[in-house]
Amino acid sequence: MTDLRSRPLVILGAGYTGKFLYPLAKAHGWHTYATSRTPTSHLAHIVKNERLFFDLAQSESWKQIPTDAHLIWCFPALPQEAAANFLNTLSPNRGRLVMLGSTSAYEPEHPAFVDEHTSVDSSLPRVQSEEYFRQNYGAVVLRLAGLYGPGRHVLDWMRKGKVQNTRKYVNLIHIEDVAMICLAALEKAQDGENFVVSDGIPRQWSEIFSVATKRWDMRCPSLSQPKNPGKRLTIKKLTTTLQHTFLYPDLYEALDQIEKSKMPSEK
Repeated sequence: MTDLRSRPLVILGAGYTGKFLYPLAKAHGWHTYATSRTPTSHLAHIVKNERLFFDLAQSESWKQIPTDAHLIWCFPALPQEAAANFLNTLSPNRGRLVMLGSTSAYEPEHPAFVDEHTSVDSSLPRVQSEEYFRQNYGAVVLRLAGLYGPGRHVLDWMRKGKVQNTRKYVNLIHIEDVAMICLAALEKAQDGENFVVSDGIPRQWSEIFSVATKRWDMRCPSLSQPKNPGKRLTIKKLTTTLQHTFLYPDLYEALDQIEKSKMPSEK
């Protein structure tokens, strides 16, 4: 572990996930950098000398990245050729590579529980790229369920009609747990592994609406028919291999915390 931290850690594309991952990595002793295509405006919360300009489409910006760094890649590695060319500019002795993907890689109507052995939709360019880097560059791929947390509030999605009251399954995970899992993957995963990442409890939207109606006095729209039944994810590998203990195992307690922390103007 000490040896891993002797190298810098770079968060490529430090958007929503980066806001939580950067301070956590710093607190755990990682010499951490964060990148953006517009670092001055989007990375104001990052120490100035740890903000890096990086744009996959601009090869001159690639020189900003320490060649021996560990990388946590937070955006689709597309175009694949450009991503490969960038990685090839780094040291042959570069650090570890963790790529954040999405559980949308799996078919939306899978009849059984989805795990790391479930086949992915190889027609999707993002999935093609993730699999290429997993197989050829040893990337650890984390396929994330729906992210929620401060600034991404499930109850607001419901209030604004962004989700419907259906029996479609949804899988969610709090952003602070994702940040912890990123670091655990860096330290504990084997090269080329992939992980399904969620809180491990598939829920139907109709259940969440029912709880929200009683707990937060929300309006519950009529039950409608979903376009597809959704997926049910299982996370046995995540909890056994990465040994992650969830900060937010209870969705409703987590939503209650977010709800209580909102400014009056947001309510």
